Amino acid sequence: MKALLALEDGRIFQGYAFGTEGEAGGEVIFDTGMTGYQEVLTDPSFRGQIVTITYPLVGNCGINSQDSESSRPQVEALIVREKSTIYSSWRGEETLEEYFRRHNLLGLERIDTRALTRHIREKGALRGVISTRDSDPASLIKKARQIPPMIGRDLVREVTTPAPYVWQEEGKFNILVVDCGVKFSILKELAKRNCRVVVYPATSPVEEIIKEKPHGVVISNGPGDPASLSYLVDLVQKIMERFPIMGICIGHQIMAQAVGGKTSRLKFGHHGTNHPVKDLRSGWVAITTQNHGFVVDSDTLPPEVEVTHINLNDFTLEGMRHKRLPFFSVQFHPEAHPGPHDTVYLFDEFIKMVEDNLG
Repeated sequence: MKALLALEDGRIFQGYAFGTEGEAGGEVIFDTGMTGYQEVLTDPSFRGQIVTITYPLVGNCGINSQDSESSRPQVEALIVREKSTIYSSWRGEETLEEYFRRHNLLGLERIDTRALTRHIREKGALRGVISTRDSDPASLIKKARQIPPMIGRDLVREVTTPAPYVWQEEGKFNILVVDCGVKFSILKELAKRNCRVVVYPATSPVEEIIKEKPHGVVISNGPGDPASLSYLVDLVQKIMERFPIMGICIGHQIMAQAVGGKTSRLKFGHHGTNHPVKDLRSGWVAITTQNHGFVVDSDTLPPEVEVTHINLNDFTLEGMRHKRLPFFSVQFHPEAHPGPHDTVYLFDEFIKMVEDNLG
């Protein structure tokens, strides 16, 4: 079935729908990963976004029941150059088409994804609408402009767990994860390190966090504008003197604001599995997985915070550490699902920090 993609600046792309029929709208971004489309589809950090995969063929590994990063698809829609109608992986259980139909998700294929990616790089991330119902470009452009902009948007409340739950009951260390849109792989990495892992809603009162008596706290990844999350900034400020804290992605941005830093919007964001990041302490360069549209402005951090990592593509801030408190964060995804596992050592650093704090 034919479908149109209309961007808020008036650019139109025509392709063919797969999955369900209808309309889907969101911020249109591109992801440069060559693998891991299932993890992308289910990463809560993509809530509110239509994801364009730059790799030309998607779906040849199928979908399985082990690789999802949440319990359901999180993207608003998916755009690909070509969708594979079959899969050849021994782990595959259903095709991409079957998965999309089962979850009533809209996909768009057979458009020039190179042209779309170049357009986003030039203009920046744009709101857009995909439709199989409305073939009037002017109407779709108007709908795209009516989508709420990402700046100022709190999407964490849409993806956080409604109630606390225990991911792993037994463990030497009691680790509490504040769920801003946490990926399952982050919880799995903590569980591997002999941790009892309990997950709390992002909207939890500070009293509930303290009552849990955690040995350490992780502020997870998540979607939306970090500047809209004052309630989480307040939470971190109230616990940063009590517990060791590790922040990931939007958790990093929240922690930066808690010490007085500011965040700003990137032109088209960092989305993919091939971003080089330098650890300034060791000089080591890691290839990282990233998914964020905002960044911490390093020149707004106070003197007691040390910059530990920088992005070698655009030299933006990728990591920081407090000089006095057991408190560090990174902008990238150290669990790296999908992606290379160059930075999983950061979970070991967090556990060592927890051990040292316990004495």
